[in-house]
Amino acid sequence: MIPVTVYSEMTPNPSTMKFVANKYLLPTGASVEFENKAAAKGYSPLAEALFDFPFVSKVFIAVNFITVAKTDNVPWDFITMELREFIREWIAFEKEVLIAMPSQIHLEEQDHSSDPSAPQQTAKPVSFAPSPLDDAIIDLLDQYVRPAVANDGGAIDFLGFEDGKVTVLLKGSCSGCPSSTATLKGGIENLLKQHMPEVKEVVAFNG
Repeated sequence: MIPVTVYSEMTPNPSTMKFVANKYLLPTGASVEFENKAAAKGYSPLAEALFDFPFVSKVFIAVNFITVAKTDNVPWDFITMELREFIREWIAFEKEVLIAMPSQIHLEEQDHSSDPSAPQQTAKPVSFAPSPLDDAIIDLLDQYVRPAVANDGGAIDFLGFEDGKVTVLLKGSCSGCPSSTATLKGGIENLLKQHMPEVKEVVAFNG
């Protein structure tokens, strides 16, 4: 057993809570999101175990934090301490957090085989052709956007640039957050437009 500290943080999304550990959980820059227990099976024992709580609806794991989304029928006041202690003990006993990084293809397959009433995993589109501007866009996102998004318990992945439109994938607390559209349009879109006149619009693949 190793000494571990985990503290909880509210996020801009009222449905999610961020649990921050003083220990690295994933390699730098990596993140993974699961929308049901079936999707987590064989990839993240921790996420799989968290879905055993009836109020957990989504699990996002990043470098040193876990963002948990809950159902609407229970307030955070009743469950935050329980979740925080569960996560702390899991890490302290050095149980597996992630044993394999799921591919998007696997996630799509799991959608078809899982309960149709369960939340569906967002699959990453593969139709974007490489663009000469990709590296510059990624650099801007890495420098100005990723730290703030991670601070809010989420992550942003660049998917592609086509016909003036930048498509990103929002994960963690950013996915489904009431303020994410404003952040996307008011913050990220304006930033990219200022630096790159070729960018006309920024859209989120998952809404």
